[in-house]
Amino acid sequence: MIDKLFSAAEHKMQKAVEITRKDLATIRTGRASPSLLDKVQVDYYGAPTPINALASIAVPEPRMIVIQPWERGMIGAIEKAILKSDLGLNPSSDGTAIRLIVPQLTEQRRKDLVKSVHRRAEEGRVAIRNIRRDSLEELKKLEKDKQVSEDEAKRAHERLDKLAHQYIAQVDEVGQRKEQEVLEV
Repeated sequence: MIDKLFSAAEHKMQKAVEITRKDLATIRTGRASPSLLDKVQVDYYGAPTPINALASIAVPEPRMIVIQPWERGMIGAIEKAILKSDLGLNPSSDGTAIRLIVPQLTEQRRKDLVKSVHRRAEEGRVAIRNIRRDSLEELKKLEKDKQVSEDEAKRAHERLDKLAHQYIAQVDEVGQRKEQEVLEV
């Protein structure tokens, strides 16, 4: 019973770390990366669709992203979606491909991005704490229903705390790496 509780909690915590990692990958760092466009949704015949499902994305130079739509008619829709997004990039099109030049980040913009990194990393830590809290409530319920002894519950509580601290440390590490990436000139 307790093992099932632990495996579920650990799986959820791994998911929280992975979601935080993917979320931080979408923050612009001054270098071009296809992951910058992960959250941009294009209106594809009435359905919001990610850009990477409509076009190939390449990074031919460190500060340039080239988007080559599979349908030429989608160029205008992709440009609109990029302009509407919070990326702050201006697309330029030659009729067959869209080019995005990633400008150098200013010092103020870097500071704002670092704040965003801290906020998103904190969201990841909070998610892990919530998973721990929910698991502890389940554990207390099991103890109350006499399915586990008091000693087993205490040991399980300590194990859950260690597990949560381990995954929070992973989120901190991911956040620190992203912060260094943003501050790199």
